[in-house]
Amino acid sequence: MTTRLETERLLLRPPERSDIPALVPLIGDWEVAKNLSRVPYPYTEEDAYSFFDQARERRASGTDFNFAILLKPDERYIGGCGVHLRDNGEWEFGYWIGKPCWRSGYATEAARRLLEFAFEELKTEALTAGWFSGNPASGHILEKLGCTRIGSEERECRSRGHAVRCNMMVLTREAFQLRQAA
Repeated sequence: MTTRLETERLLLRPPERSDIPALVPLIGDWEVAKNLSRVPYPYTEEDAYSFFDQARERRASGTDFNFAILLKPDERYIGGCGVHLRDNGEWEFGYWIGKPCWRSGYATEAARRLLEFAFEELKTEALTAGWFSGNPASGHILEKLGCTRIGSEERECRSRGHAVRCNMMVLTREAFQLRQAA
């Protein structure tokens, strides 16, 4: 299975322990952490080591495919993305970009490549994604990718310590292919 994905400006590869010095301050920024469901705040090096161990195990089991997002050509770490098999059997995708790189189009570019991976390599017919109500920029990215709203749910946000309203979206293979062809 493909482990390195590329776009015009980005390289996506499995996270490595050498990413920790860049990862911790980026994902540990409150403005980033508060919009992610599974990320604690404050985020520590110990949290990063735990994440890397879990990511490696889950990739090996075929239930999680996390990628570090790096800028070409210097391979500077700027964020992460992944596809995860939920307990209900649906594939879900997500992404985050460190605040210094917001509003650059990197999240859309990385997510688009991640979706190609999911549809081609995992052979899924649909993926879900969610965005917290206070993060409309993420909702806009999902719309640009071709996702449509399917409802909302309360979802635990580890950094906030309580459930947050999460807007749920879906993207089918057909809708993605139509969007890519346009």
